[in-house]
Amino acid sequence: MRKKLSFVLLLSGLMGLATSGATHAQDIQAQRLYNQSLAATCANCHGTNGVSVPGVTVPMINHLPESVMYELLMAYKTGKRTGTIMHQLAKGYTDEQLKTIASVLGKKN
Repeated sequence: MRKKLSFVLLLSGLMGLATSGATHAQDIQAQRLYNQSLAATCANCHGTNGVSVPGVTVPMINHLPESVMYELLMAYKTGKRTGTIMHQLAKGYTDEQLKTIASVLGKKN
């Protein structure tokens, strides 16, 4: 009886580990999708991955380093920098969301 109980406890512990591993992987995937969806909002004006359509007055942002992109986004949010719409859009995001956008779209050094 004792061996049977130990075996059952071992199996339930292993199943718990497998379940928590799957949940962790799902959490990582959900976070990745959330991050990409935040950055995708920029594509409406700046094009996919920050590459604007040639001849459009909207600047390309794909060449900006992550840190510079974040600084610019924060400058728009705080009103230190203005634009036609960026200063209004940036105010709709939290600082953490702007950091995420810069992380996804900005060039890595």
